[in-house]
Amino acid sequence: MLVAAAAGIAPLSAVEPLAVRGGKMVGVESGEPRALHGVSLAWHHFADKYYNREVISTLHSTWGVDVVRAAIGVELENCYDADPERAMRALRSAVDAAVEEDCYVVADWHCHHIRTAEAVEFFRTVASEYGHLPNLIYEIYNEPEYDTWDEVKAYAEQVIAAIREIDPDNVIIVGCPHWDQDVDIVADSPIEGFDNLIYSFHFYADTHRQANMDRCDYALSKGLPLIISECGAMDHLGGGVINYEWWGRWVDWARRNSVGWIAWSLSDKVETCSMLRHGAPTDGEWSLDDLKDWSLLVISSLKRERNIDNEK
Repeated sequence: MLVAAAAGIAPLSAVEPLAVRGGKMVGVESGEPRALHGVSLAWHHFADKYYNREVISTLHSTWGVDVVRAAIGVELENCYDADPERAMRALRSAVDAAVEEDCYVVADWHCHHIRTAEAVEFFRTVASEYGHLPNLIYEIYNEPEYDTWDEVKAYAEQVIAAIREIDPDNVIIVGCPHWDQDVDIVADSPIEGFDNLIYSFHFYADTHRQANMDRCDYALSKGLPLIISECGAMDHLGGGVINYEWWGRWVDWARRNSVGWIAWSLSDKVETCSMLRHGAPTDGEWSLDDLKDWSLLVISSLKRERNIDNEK
């Protein structure tokens, strides 16, 4: 176990119901901004071996995450479309573990194209089983690829309505066009008629820099609530080198604006953005030799966020 990684991490705040008020995600009981920080599990069809209680316990108690994201793949081979039972087993395992660990969990419809009927069915099931729990956050469209905002908006309104028939309160993350980049376009025409919506922006620090940050600043200036539901320090394809400078700039920007972030991803795939070395144990008992430079950067960033929160 990487015990050293936990040294000096401030205690995590307990789960409380969340809401979106005044352009920020806040705790309902405390009324204070809750900028969550965590790690995304990888596409379930090749990494569901890490969708378990032991891994999520390590992420929460040792790394210091207060949210995990369950990336339920939809369209690729062996994903939800082909094997919904496997997908739901992975999701239930992650959500149950997060509830036991007293941390938040994002049910992520990890898809790049509009599939309304399937999404409605999926989220009705998720809401029926877990919508009564404050731990749950819905992410209804991971990264729209080519859809316009009008198309994404119409889709989102249908899926949100289906969720709200069952769960009137838990926060819903809405995807934005162009791989969650066009938050400025969304800010000029946000969804109306529903509460507790927040919009996703994704960055990969070696690709997305000042122009993308400017888009986010514009969206915030218009009152659009944002969450970085996926991010990395490498290029947008998940490869290349780690850009420490721009990772630091992004996490500093997020902190100044009370915007949470979730780092991609907990997997042993051979790529820069996967945090574990190939063959790393599936029980969370990782040594330093099991961790890549990217995971060590995430752990140090999480530790900093916890300690800064503790000083407030």
